[in-house]
Amino acid sequence: METINTIRARGEDHRTLRLYGQEVNLTTSAIARMNLYLHEIEDFKIVRGDTLRAPGLRNPNGTLQKFDVVIANPPFSLKNWGRDTWESDPRAFCGVPPKDKGDYAFIQHMIASMDEERGRVGVVMPLGALFRAGAEGSIRACLVEKDLLEAVIGLGPNLFYGASIPVCLMIFRKEKVEERKNKVLFIDATERVKTGRAQNELGDDDVDAILKAFHEGVDLDGDGGVNLRLVDLSEIEANGHDLNIGRYVAGAESEAVDVTEALAAWQEARAERLAAEEAMVERLRAAGFDA
Repeated sequence: METINTIRARGEDHRTLRLYGQEVNLTTSAIARMNLYLHEIEDFKIVRGDTLRAPGLRNPNGTLQKFDVVIANPPFSLKNWGRDTWESDPRAFCGVPPKDKGDYAFIQHMIASMDEERGRVGVVMPLGALFRAGAEGSIRACLVEKDLLEAVIGLGPNLFYGASIPVCLMIFRKEKVEERKNKVLFIDATERVKTGRAQNELGDDDVDAILKAFHEGVDLDGDGGVNLRLVDLSEIEANGHDLNIGRYVAGAESEAVDVTEALAAWQEARAERLAAEEAMVERLRAAGFDA
């Protein structure tokens, strides 16, 4: 609805916009449809289903529909998200995420669903998605090297009901403007977050400042409320494709690495390496080589 309201506020015709969505929860999907009806939105399609296991927005030939803009606030680090169905899924073009963290499954699904020329993706993620190692680190490196990531925007903690952890926005684009090719824009907007009673807030002026920083690469009012830097991919590669905002923007807080989580990621990466070595040995033996 905020997209519709923005178009209306500009004096433009919102009826030129077609809205599509998928939601696994029956009640939530019904509320979404009712909300659109109540706001006199007619051109939409909301389907109920599991986006990762059974994407419901497809063309008649079975391929995924493509969209100009794809946005989502998916459940963070979803467990049992359906890894077994992704081993041969073309959406896993940069790799298969861990079975207990579905963040990069949602990201890759969204990228696979955006238009080849003008497609954009905006997704809310926990900060851990910026630096976790293992399979996620490999997927992140692939996305960066394909020059799909346009911006990382740090927003701070306690902005959503039921999720007090710090979050960020990750912006992906198929065709970047020339001055942003082979670069990623890092924006630290945590100083713009205002402390509220139940949760923190971003006011209209804060959103305007973040948008200005993203679109024009400048701080709107120059008072340090938004810190930013455009970083070459070579520097990100030198940092092991770690996207922690504090590595690139002065004054930004770096997220502390959870030792247990890091150890689990290392163990997962080690298990994957051993499995790959075992598979290679079996193939060599099958081909008649003494391995």
